[in-house]
Amino acid sequence: MESDVLPPRKRIALVAHDNRKDELLEWVRENSEKLAGHELYGTGTTGWLLQQELGLEVNKFQSGPLGGDQQLGARISERGIDVMVFFWDPLEAQPHDPDVKALLRIAVLWNIPVASNRSTADFLFTSPYMAGEYERLLTDFENYRKRLDWRLSDQAKHLLQDRKAE
Repeated sequence: MESDVLPPRKRIALVAHDNRKDELLEWVRENSEKLAGHELYGTGTTGWLLQQELGLEVNKFQSGPLGGDQQLGARISERGIDVMVFFWDPLEAQPHDPDVKALLRIAVLWNIPVASNRSTADFLFTSPYMAGEYERLLTDFENYRKRLDWRLSDQAKHLLQDRKAE
């Protein structure tokens, strides 16, 4: 099994659906000291609100429905996000529900801590791991990446044979 070490200064994504933005803003306001030593990221509107209302420096992606969830998922898969606080709305369908599901799947796949409500965020941010290093275990995806090598090899052989026949 592979691993990497999350540094004491974490890269934290802060995301909220429209009906949960006020709740996230309140939680961030209450935890601003804990967040101060970390690098913050957010999808468009949430990031903008955090900057405007709380004066935080937030690296912003596009708004979720405009591709921000996909940008965030890509950053997670590149090991560029360490923790995600995502207050998603369980009572209202979103036009980008497939993107939301994909984002949550990527977060699980790359084993990053995810808080989807205040209680989980409180537990996560009071953990001693938030202020120190943490060795995160990662699944070794090498076999998955190589699953079609035999096909590629067979195709390459056929191409070579076809070229020789010409």
